Amino acid sequence: MSVRKGTFAEQDRADVIVIGAGAAGLVASAELAAEGLSVIILEARDRVGGRIYTLKDLGQQFPIELGAEFIHGRPREIMDALRQNKIPVSEVDGDNWCFQDARLASCDYFSEVDEILQRMNDDGPDESFASFLRRCCPDAPAEVKKHALSYVAGFNAADPAQVSVRWLVRQMRAEEKIEGDRAFRARGGYQAFLELLQQRVAKVGVRIRTNTVVRRVAWGPGKTSIDAVCGERAVSLHASRVLVTVPLGVLQAQPGEPGAIEFSPALPKEKLDSLAGMEMGKVLRVVLHFRERFWDRLHPHGNTKKKLDRMSFLFSQDEWFPTWWTAMPDQFPIITGWAPWQCAERLESDDLPVGTRALQTLGNLLGVGITEMDCLLESAYFHNWQADPFSRGAYSYVKAGAVDAPQALGRPVEDTLFFAGEAADVTGNNGTVHGAIASARRAVAEITKSGRASAAD
Repeated sequence: MSVRKGTFAEQDRADVIVIGAGAAGLVASAELAAEGLSVIILEARDRVGGRIYTLKDLGQQFPIELGAEFIHGRPREIMDALRQNKIPVSEVDGDNWCFQDARLASCDYFSEVDEILQRMNDDGPDESFASFLRRCCPDAPAEVKKHALSYVAGFNAADPAQVSVRWLVRQMRAEEKIEGDRAFRARGGYQAFLELLQQRVAKVGVRIRTNTVVRRVAWGPGKTSIDAVCGERAVSLHASRVLVTVPLGVLQAQPGEPGAIEFSPALPKEKLDSLAGMEMGKVLRVVLHFRERFWDRLHPHGNTKKKLDRMSFLFSQDEWFPTWWTAMPDQFPIITGWAPWQCAERLESDDLPVGTRALQTLGNLLGVGITEMDCLLESAYFHNWQADPFSRGAYSYVKAGAVDAPQALGRPVEDTLFFAGEAADVTGNNGTVHGAIASARRAVAEITKSGRASAAD
């Protein structure tokens, strides 16, 4: 997408400045501009999309997702746009395999884990999931409890000893409304959806400034001044309102740290408390692109009648990459490894490169030697979101005792500072693209309402 030309001196003022060009920032900007407001987006990276990051310029006919990949359930925020633009979606399909007792077998513990999850409720005092598990299920088999902990850590990129049970319950209720137990992918990957958002932004004349790192937001009721750096050049922009859509990890960054944004005056205590009540989950994911789908011809250990040609997910208790998935039902020769929480921390201090460790781990699970795996590998891709100063983690979760933190984070300040992004979603869909979009639409309603109130005064 082309960026509108012009110096900052010529175009340094708008009705609304949006910080961050992820899904929330793009949706909010397009809808605000459609309401007749002038909008500038400031994006620190050299690309738009935020934690949507699809590689498609590699010569192959399939997308490599380094960020968001799955559409969780059937959220209207995404599905309506894909349907209207005739972009096909496919439901994740195939067989789930588990590596246990040193062999591959069909997974048989999901119902027991789901039974534990269904026992969570938000009637009483909040607690962490680890605490809940100890209290509610002391007689459950150790293996089932281990799988329950792995599920919560893996799906939410969360520390089970910190994540809020009441928040998990809200999340489960939100998922039930959109068939959240199903997962889909768009043809062409999330890039296809991102291109729709970019087209909307371009159509309504939103100005996008990439490579522009916001350092400071000075604000008072109805007026703001933003100091940023574009390359090596300091720039200053002004607006009556600012919409902040950066990830939680960036808002939590301390002054002087890469990517940190200073607010002057400081954000109110309620906002700071909300930031303290949430955490940025850790994940390292790696996509292994092979010369062929070699697993199609593999037989699980001791089972000559079955093959892995329909393998969708592969679960284990591996200390490096406990979860893997293929592109099923598409027949792409790629497998993605998922390393959440402690696994991600372990990989960050590992002596081996991430790709090498992933290849070694997958080979061990499938019973294929590292030499053969290395010959089969075409390439490996990953992006370290923890080390990325403009994300500082994967996606957010709420800590025990702070279940209302997303609502507090999303609340406007003096009708001047507004907040959106998956961490500021109030519908129970934190950590998702559709949650980020829902938060953007909430913020748009708040901004337009405040504008009408100001005009009336």
